[in-house]
Amino acid sequence: MEKANPIITVTAVFIFLFSYGSISDYTDHPAGLNSDQPTSKSVQTQIESIQTVSKSAQTQTKPAQTTKKTTQTGTKSTQTKPKTVQKTTTPAQATKSKDVGIVRIGAQAWAIANLNVITFRNGDTIPEAKTNKEWVSAGESGKPAWCYYNNDPANGPKYGRLYNWYAVNDPRGLAPAGWTLPGDADWAQLAYYLGGKEVSGGKLKSTSGWIGGDNGTNETGFMGLPGGYRVENGTFLNLGSIGTWWSSTESKTLYAIDYYLSLGRSLGRSTSPRQRGESVRCLRN
Repeated sequence: MEKANPIITVTAVFIFLFSYGSISDYTDHPAGLNSDQPTSKSVQTQIESIQTVSKSAQTQTKPAQTTKKTTQTGTKSTQTKPKTVQKTTTPAQATKSKDVGIVRIGAQAWAIANLNVITFRNGDTIPEAKTNKEWVSAGESGKPAWCYYNNDPANGPKYGRLYNWYAVNDPRGLAPAGWTLPGDADWAQLAYYLGGKEVSGGKLKSTSGWIGGDNGTNETGFMGLPGGYRVENGTFLNLGSIGTWWSSTESKTLYAIDYYLSLGRSLGRSTSPRQRGESVRCLRN
């Protein structure tokens, strides 16, 4: 009802002006209210009343405009919020890459999971050795083989597959296209970047899954899990307490260099028989 008041007031003024024959004196002058034409005090009062009512009506529309502006501001605030999530990593931390499955640690780009393939790069199938006899036979003949820990496929998604070193060294290529197998120097570079072998293990270990709660910080994003290994006679050992990874570097006859995480904070280096089954972690080319 309040919005109709200006119309009623204007109508009353026009009736008043028409009755006194003064409307032509006001509207014929281009200067309007600033005209030199004589205008009655009553008319001026009515005009001022109209302006006041009109101004009041305009003022009533401002809260809606203010609300709209507030909504736009709220939208803008929501759009810019993701910027606050970004942060700079410390030298010992990893930088996530745009490539899926990669974590950057220093100048290196590591896979974030253990290798879990059953074919070589050229498409040839890598033989699976389920029984102890099959595992021993492959090792003694120097042929490639793989297995799940305890021959249980349920361990594959979490820990990947275990490979003997003959699969690692096979000329058909164990690493998928675009990847390579790290050598002794690559693992040494990783340890050096993280502050040395004595402390780098804790930064590589996962934050769960280790026996006795001896978990790491995983600040690198490497997700080193205790996937255990398979020894030469086919026995499986140390799931939950040790994780081992082959390097592509040979050692003395029938041995090769590997790296391992165990209980503690160090990254160990050793030489193991090539018949042993260990995890493999790839580097991006």
